[in-house]
Amino acid sequence: MKAIKINGDSLAWEDCASIEELPADHVEIDVVWTAVNRADLSQRAGVYPPPPGASDILGLEVSGRISAVGKAVTTFNPGDEVCALLTGGGYATKVAVPAVQVLPIPKGFTLKKAAAIPEVFATAWLNLYQEADLKPGERVLLHAAASGLGTAVIQIATAFGNPVFATAGDEEKLEVCRNLGATGTWNRKDGSFVDAVKSWGGVDMVLDPVGGSYIQEDQKVLSADGRIILIGLLGGRFAEVDLGLMLMKRHRLIGSTLRSRSVADKGRVMQALYRNVWPLLVAGQIEPMIDSTWPIAQVEEAMAHVAANNNTGKVLLKIGE
Repeated sequence: MKAIKINGDSLAWEDCASIEELPADHVEIDVVWTAVNRADLSQRAGVYPPPPGASDILGLEVSGRISAVGKAVTTFNPGDEVCALLTGGGYATKVAVPAVQVLPIPKGFTLKKAAAIPEVFATAWLNLYQEADLKPGERVLLHAAASGLGTAVIQIATAFGNPVFATAGDEEKLEVCRNLGATGTWNRKDGSFVDAVKSWGGVDMVLDPVGGSYIQEDQKVLSADGRIILIGLLGGRFAEVDLGLMLMKRHRLIGSTLRSRSVADKGRVMQALYRNVWPLLVAGQIEPMIDSTWPIAQVEEAMAHVAANNNTGKVLLKIGE
């Protein structure tokens, strides 16, 4: 078994200990593809350690073929092509994962295409329809909208009747957002988004991976009973909040992460995806957007590409065949 190891400031593809004993409720996957997520960058930088008991190997999602199943697993067999949501361990030739976090790849999909699904589509579903509990017709403000997550959010929200206003850092990315279904857009380099979102009609929910000064701006465009779902801290971990506005408009500020949730929680999210989103993927109504692919040997370059905000959609890493 081989995996990416963090050696100071560099990454190395090295031999590592094999999976010794597969838990009864787990499956083992021969990894073909994994993906770069911002959480990987944060973990590498030492500011986002894996939860207790999780692998310290980077990688939060994979696609590949099942090589072994635990004694209690009845839903999969060796040889099945699957994709999986992980708590860690994806940058490796093999990974063990609870079976409830694994799904068959959508019919007609390649393993490459399926690798771009688990983390972003699970995060999108969790925050739109579980944390924010969006109802049909409610409106969404989405920041960093051209990311892998953003491109998934636009498609899912639009498919379920929730209009999206997207912000991003350049016009090419905003054009992609419009093509995916966003009906309002704003280039963050042009200043505050507040007036543009108000003219669009305001929003019922904000999905915010930025934090910092964005929180108070989010409040200004949020309707009564609106929800801000904070999923990242790209703009800093401290923010000013207008508590008067929060009180009078019954706003809710909700912190949300997927990685640290229980296996049971992740299983529920994955089953919700299978019921609600898999049919749309199979029908071609929505699809994961892939920015670029890199061999695992070029993981440093792939992570730098994401760190520089150069990607529109997912950045994938090839590991197996």
